[in-house]
Amino acid sequence: MSDIYFPPSLRGFEPRRMVFSTWVDHLPFAYDLVEALRPRMVVELGVYNGLSFFTFCQALEDFDVDAVAYAIDTWEGDAHTDSYDESIFRDVQAHAREHYRGFAYLLRMLFQEALPQFDDDSIGLLHIDGLHTYEAVREDFESWYPKVSPGGIVLFHDVMARLPEYGAWRYFEELMTSHPETFRFDHGFGLGVLRKPGGERPAHPLLDLLFASDDARQHKLRQFYAHAAHFLEARRQAARFRALRGQGAKGGQGKGQAAGNDEPGRGAAEG
Repeated sequence: MSDIYFPPSLRGFEPRRMVFSTWVDHLPFAYDLVEALRPRMVVELGVYNGLSFFTFCQALEDFDVDAVAYAIDTWEGDAHTDSYDESIFRDVQAHAREHYRGFAYLLRMLFQEALPQFDDDSIGLLHIDGLHTYEAVREDFESWYPKVSPGGIVLFHDVMARLPEYGAWRYFEELMTSHPETFRFDHGFGLGVLRKPGGERPAHPLLDLLFASDDARQHKLRQFYAHAAHFLEARRQAARFRALRGQGAKGGQGKGQAAGNDEPGRGAAEG
């Protein structure tokens, strides 16, 4: 795999934001996807603490992509996350203003309320990560799919999370049978990738591997990004341990809660 594709996420990618979320399993892929796709507009449905959204934003900035990014959420919680207080939104808002002012925008509203603000065929990268029932995921996809540009990418989080009342996995399995270009990462809580037909697919090895008809190559890509996620986490924990040693703190294995945004990322069902 390494002789075919050596992605930018393995060449010094350091997430600017790190918060508690199972999306940590897919940060390298998200970063590399933006570099490969270079979308003019990114939209995320269901933002919570912003780990995935700000990874997209960081990639847009790092790769000098002329784009805008919209984060859409009520920041009130839902049946799967329970409610949460105003501090979550304030923290996301502060991070957006500090690091991505001018191209990252927060729309605090329901997904359906935001829909009229976007033209058809305008979104290059859409991430669906709201309420995870089968009906909710289907509604989000069917409502927003016309807004995705031909050749655009739709991501579905938690497609391997077979938890009570979770139906993203079942809906994405249906999409895999009805859409010609799909891919599913099975590690973590899973991530589904769907390319809308049409448009000219950029000549890029990541996109070629994602939608290859060769099952063996796709299997290697899954393994590759599972290892990339573990590598990123191990490197982050090693850096944190070195920092603790330099401060004279007694180390551990990096499993306890850290200060600020540097919390371990695995174990939550939402991201």
